[in-house]
Amino acid sequence: MLTVLVDYDSGNLHSAAKAFQRMARETDGGTVLVSANPEDVARADRVVLPGDGAFPSCREGLVRDRAALYQALVETVEDRGRPFLGICVGMQLMARTGTEYRETPGFGWIDGTVNRIVPANPALKVPHMGWNDLILDDPHPVLAGLATGDHAYFVHSYHMEVADPAQRLAHCDYGGPVTAVVGIANRVGTQFHPEKSQSAGLRLIANFLHWRP
Repeated sequence: MLTVLVDYDSGNLHSAAKAFQRMARETDGGTVLVSANPEDVARADRVVLPGDGAFPSCREGLVRDRAALYQALVETVEDRGRPFLGICVGMQLMARTGTEYRETPGFGWIDGTVNRIVPANPALKVPHMGWNDLILDDPHPVLAGLATGDHAYFVHSYHMEVADPAQRLAHCDYGGPVTAVVGIANRVGTQFHPEKSQSAGLRLIANFLHWRP
């Protein structure tokens, strides 16, 4: 069983790789590989797309600058139905559209728009940075063992607003609801960083490594 973390020069993959490799060892979850090679993504049993930075630059860094890598990702996830996990901007790219700096198309896997967080309480600063409590909206195998009130670590200024509430699996409260987890078919995404979210994040990673949609 091979899990590939896609390397497209968007953020530091070191901590994510260590967390996935740790949980793979502890739960007999197979091999974890960080790779920018389309052939590795094409043979992957599971695909993880991290992302740090602005939506347009991350999208262009993958779709425009690494077209073969993006095509392998699409074929593996859409055509072969392999489980996919997007993290932070990797999750935001699952949306139909992003609005950071300019309107930019996403993958269109989730009917949603990535908009700037506007807390009802003006004292709350953006970016939303630090620990927040998860509020679970719908059960999902990747969230097994997690509960409302578990802590997760966020660093972001934009979040996904979904058209179909059933595709929002969890949120947090930051002067209003902020999407934390989305999911559809064989694809899930977390706005928070599971690799930095201690026990809750490690549990989610272990769940993903054994998830069979």
